[in-house]
Amino acid sequence: MEIEQKQEEVIDHFVKQASSLDGSALGPLVAEATSHPALFAFSEIIAVPNVLQLEGTENSVYLDLLRLFAHGTWSDYKSDASRLPQLVPDQVLKLKQLTVLTLAETNKVLPYDQLIQELDVINVRGLEDFLINECMYSGIIRGKLDQLRKCLEVQFAAGRDPRPGQLGSMIQTLSNWLDTSNNLLISIQEKIKWADAMTEVAKEHKKEVENRVEEVKKSISMKKFPTVSRPTLTSGGTRRPTPNLVE
Repeated sequence: MEIEQKQEEVIDHFVKQASSLDGSALGPLVAEATSHPALFAFSEIIAVPNVLQLEGTENSVYLDLLRLFAHGTWSDYKSDASRLPQLVPDQVLKLKQLTVLTLAETNKVLPYDQLIQELDVINVRGLEDFLINECMYSGIIRGKLDQLRKCLEVQFAAGRDPRPGQLGSMIQTLSNWLDTSNNLLISIQEKIKWADAMTEVAKEHKKEVENRVEEVKKSISMKKFPTVSRPTLTSGGTRRPTPNLVE
């Protein structure tokens, strides 16, 4: 959260600066933005009208450079280096950091061999130093270096600017997730209703059983203490039987 807040402040600073500059005067600003150690998102700067007006002019390379840092990788730069401004070391470092973020978007286990090739690192020691010092310590990556399996296990990676056309795909993915969540919620609610109904059935059954038990107890009690007749005298001196309990 601290990194994101700091980045927002940096973005706001560069957006305000870009809004007051035109043409070639934006060149130094673009170089500064793409070298800044706390800046990893560039779409807000690209969206500044003064920056968009560079399209199709002799200074369009500055807009292209911003787009490279917004969506591209180190390999993209190498394939188009002849057309773009030469990068200073801080820009090279930034673009390689962004390359790791791009790789982490689609795979949470990044083999050392792939990283060495994509980043133009000489050896494993140099790669691990880069990942620890320039990615993990800066907070853009959290993960574990598995020296036995020779890979980076990514637990968290900062997000990059959405690529053109990617926003629609993201919206569709979120929409599908929302539909799935709603269906799951409906299923859970139905199961809760079923469980409540079963609880009521169980209560009624329990009451029924208790009533039957009481009836059986009364029946047993009547059989245990039956009534018998005991003779009594009538007014005429004769005896007539009267009921009595046998103990």
